[in-house]
Amino acid sequence: MKLTWYGHSTFCIETGDAKILIDPYLVGNPVWDGGWEKPAEGVTHVLITHGHDDHMSGAAEVLNKTGAMLVANFEICMYLVGQGVVAQDKINPGNIGGTVDCGNFTTTFVQALHSSSASAEGGGNIYLGNSGGLVLHFSDAPTVYHMGDTDIFSDMALINELHEPKIGIVPIGDRFTMGGAVAALACRRFFKFDTVVPCHFGTFPLLDPTADKFAEGLEGSGIKVALPKIGETIAL
Repeated sequence: MKLTWYGHSTFCIETGDAKILIDPYLVGNPVWDGGWEKPAEGVTHVLITHGHDDHMSGAAEVLNKTGAMLVANFEICMYLVGQGVVAQDKINPGNIGGTVDCGNFTTTFVQALHSSSASAEGGGNIYLGNSGGLVLHFSDAPTVYHMGDTDIFSDMALINELHEPKIGIVPIGDRFTMGGAVAALACRRFFKFDTVVPCHFGTFPLLDPTADKFAEGLEGSGIKVALPKIGETIAL
């Protein structure tokens, strides 16, 4: 399994025949200046945790170019169908607790403590359903849990019991999600991760600039903290 970080919460996972782009913030992302075209090459699936612009600004471009399957909650799927950026037969909607077949992997929608909307023309916001996390099960690779944007919550223990994820993608930037110390507590208390990849930090001045608090909180835990550079691909 290969993983590439494009800054913020945007990741590409490659395994088998799947090239999965999660939360494609590839347009307007202040820490990624490589455009959306190269990250879009060969993408088979676009997964979105929630509707905020810093998680799906770039989804329209990628979906238009690739014809990839869109996996997201029902509201986001129908919103993007209505925008004409994805065909009805290319959506794979779900909601919290549900699992959808994505070909050579499945995606389960799990809880996240956050909100979900998109900016509307002329101001205001468009409601886009429940925010969530995504658990990806593969037949030939470790289970991955992208938490989306969230705080710590005790039912993370149930997510671990049900899915046993070995790789965690964890928001740590504070203010809009849990901060690094709390995120480390969540990983230590509720999961048995082999590797965790922090995200949602360093993008804007409002967020924590580094992953230092998270890494410090996991010292001695036996959990590997992977810190790829933006645009770097690592093996998991």
